[in-house]
Amino acid sequence: MAASVRCFLRSGKVRHYSLNGYCYMMVRDALNQAMDEELERDERVFLLGEEVAQYDGAYKVSRGLWKKYGDKRIMDTPITEMGFTGIAVGAAMAGLRPICEFMTFNFSMQAIDQVINSAAKTYYMSAGRQSVPIVFRGPNGASAGVGAQHSQCFAAWYASCPGLKVVSPWSAEDAKGLLKSAIRDDNPVVFLENELMYGVPFEMSEESQSKDFTIPIGKAKVERQGTHVTLATHSRYVSFCLDAAAVLAKEGIECEVINLRTIRPLDVECIETSVMKTNHLVTVEGGWPQFGVGAEICARIMEGPAFNYLDAPATRVTGVDIPMPYAKILEDNSLPQIKDIIFSIKKTLNV
Repeated sequence: MAASVRCFLRSGKVRHYSLNGYCYMMVRDALNQAMDEELERDERVFLLGEEVAQYDGAYKVSRGLWKKYGDKRIMDTPITEMGFTGIAVGAAMAGLRPICEFMTFNFSMQAIDQVINSAAKTYYMSAGRQSVPIVFRGPNGASAGVGAQHSQCFAAWYASCPGLKVVSPWSAEDAKGLLKSAIRDDNPVVFLENELMYGVPFEMSEESQSKDFTIPIGKAKVERQGTHVTLATHSRYVSFCLDAAAVLAKEGIECEVINLRTIRPLDVECIETSVMKTNHLVTVEGGWPQFGVGAEICARIMEGPAFNYLDAPATRVTGVDIPMPYAKILEDNSLPQIKDIIFSIKKTLNV
């Protein structure tokens, strides 16, 4: 394990995170480092969005980048998502590699025509002659106390569209490796972060501290080995599943936790391999139940070779099928909690 992890502060200086001899990095700093390394590596890369430059980003993800790279590479935009998203898509068609930040993916609805009809479909409609190498990134899903219009998960929305790749990282290592891969990809990538994960520190491997470190898009990761039930999840709910698995382990139930990492293309092979071992499946997500990520996973398992290995019906743990309430107690009861995951696992295992 290396002795330190580097991240850039507002001053542009380097700070080191360490605890008990291990290296840690917060998710926001991992995203910052990924963009910094790719901006330095490829002069075609640039970042644009609301408050990304002089203010260092609404969530400080772009901290220090404007001071280092200047106005031509880090661009503040007006509050006009359709406008600056269109500029970014056009720049990608012209040979640049834009990173288009939405302050929240809820605001991407203002620009969804540019994302779907301009970015996602152009490569196919041009018979492969025109690629659109662009990353759309920003916080996705429910935060806390921001109401119905700012509290929805767009994973299923964008993952239903052919032509897009959809990535949903959990840890700092996920964030860095997947964002670097997304920036280098020749296809449009929707990169779904989570606001509540930005300040969470994760241990970083020595490998992940290299400027050459990437994580391939389309490959899930087994975060915890188990034998009794498979938990397939993404983003913040990987933490919830790991916590639920730790509780159930004390009762003799061993859960295998899969961090999907990528929603499209979905790593069905990883899920099938796990289900063939555990014979049970529970999917966990913060989005709505109808036509969600979990629904797609269940359908793919039913249609594939792993179906015959199931000893019980697959079950889903999702957000409640309502617009997000504002009151905290209602908000908490509208999103999956650890107790809900444990309940579904026990129901699936009939214990």
